[in-house]
Amino acid sequence: MSRHVVAAAAEIPPGGRKLVTVRGRPVAIFNIGGEFFGLFNRCPHQGGSLCHGRLTGLLQSHEPGKFTYARQGEILRCPWHGWEFDIRTGQSYCEPERIRTRAYPVAVASGQTVVEGPYVAETVPVSVEQDYVVVEM
Repeated sequence: MSRHVVAAAAEIPPGGRKLVTVRGRPVAIFNIGGEFFGLFNRCPHQGGSLCHGRLTGLLQSHEPGKFTYARQGEILRCPWHGWEFDIRTGQSYCEPERIRTRAYPVAVASGQTVVEGPYVAETVPVSVEQDYVVVEM
């Protein structure tokens, strides 16, 4: 797997999102409460842009007449036809055993780690002042 720096972490505040292209693939990056998640930006139903979808939660019931709202902001609804996906895994709630959108591992790496990398080259002094969002493919 290769790693790709796609944005400064500060560019995507909690509740925010950003559409990036990594190796020719559109990837929607979401910041949910300080955790970052990446999904392929096309709904498997008819190709809607998931980056433009609504973040919602799950309505659950463990007995008749009693409901709870859970996982607020962790369920992504496609803007075209309302198909829902788990932001953490890409799993669909329409046909969970068959349909999903690809989820990419996303991490926040310190600028110093990104600068060091696995490279061998002439170096110059560098100072790092912020963190960056890194996507693995």
